[in-house]
Amino acid sequence: MQELLLILIVVLLIFGANKLPEIGGGLGRAIRNFRRASSEPDEIDITPGKDKKPTSGDDAPKA
Repeated sequence: MQELLLILIVVLLIFGANKLPEIGGGLGRAIRNFRRASSEPDEIDITPGKDKKPTSGDDAPKA
């Protein structure tokens, strides 16, 4: 517990009280992005599905 308190005091002295919320927010976003990236599948499936709509104008009904 004493080590953690010492680290927090050193961080407060180095960065100041105004920068701490920015640093905390950036650290939180970094951890969230890391968790999201680690839970995604390693491979991307690029096989075309049958439920996709045609993108060309040739298959569209004529009005």
